[in-house]
Amino acid sequence: AGGRVGALLSRAVGSARALTAAEVAAYDAPFPDERHKAGARRFPELVPTPSSDPTGRPQPAEAEANAAAWRALAAHPVPTLCAFSDEDPIMAGQEQIFQRHFPGCRGQAHVSIQGGGHFLQDA
Repeated sequence: AGGRVGALLSRAVGSARALTAAEVAAYDAPFPDERHKAGARRFPELVPTPSSDPTGRPQPAEAEANAAAWRALAAHPVPTLCAFSDEDPIMAGQEQIFQRHFPGCRGQAHVSIQGGGHFLQDA
């Protein structure tokens, strides 16, 4: 069941740079043993997914709040820049959905961060 959180995150930052040993240790610090990882393990289940999701994950109550946020953003004309990465294994291709559905994205110079993974702050 084990595994280090820092090692997992180090694989999700992309190829722009490797996390240092100190950074990996900092990510591991809040999880001194397995019982402290319960929240981190539950987090993916909180991400609302459509009922057609092939993983069969249960649809959390957060799905309605997520749908409301999408409706609000779809009506929001303020300029919005999308910044995604080219190596994100989780959000790959999602920028196209944002750009298509949110009027504030139209006409913006969107960027793709090269060598970035899912955790852009560490790229």
